[in-house]
Amino acid sequence: MKRDFLSLADFTRPELDQILHLSATLKADLKAGKPTPLLAGKSLAMIFEKPSLRTRVTFEVGMTQLGGSAINLSPRDIQFGQRETVADIARNLERWVDLIMARTFAHDTLVELAAAPPCR
Repeated sequence: MKRDFLSLADFTRPELDQILHLSATLKADLKAGKPTPLLAGKSLAMIFEKPSLRTRVTFEVGMTQLGGSAINLSPRDIQFGQRETVADIARNLERWVDLIMARTFAHDTLVELAAAPPCR
């Protein structure tokens, strides 16, 4: 089931509590050396319109620690609205990866990514 995280308001308080509890558990497991391949076989497309050190590294390391893989897509790789529309980019990525995260200049770009109708 597709679920977007565009704002804290997208989740109920119990859902946010569950996310925070799971993250604390995963962090403790990592510290204890216990492997947690929660995202084994999953791929994350990381879209960056602007440079980012902490966001890129934390998402890439997190995916690796959880057994998945991350693909960095720079502004040169994805030029929103130039070669393809934001909706086309979303539909194509949806076919190839399991998760999409984006760091964009405009929140409206994220909303447009999330609103793209699924591929058929």
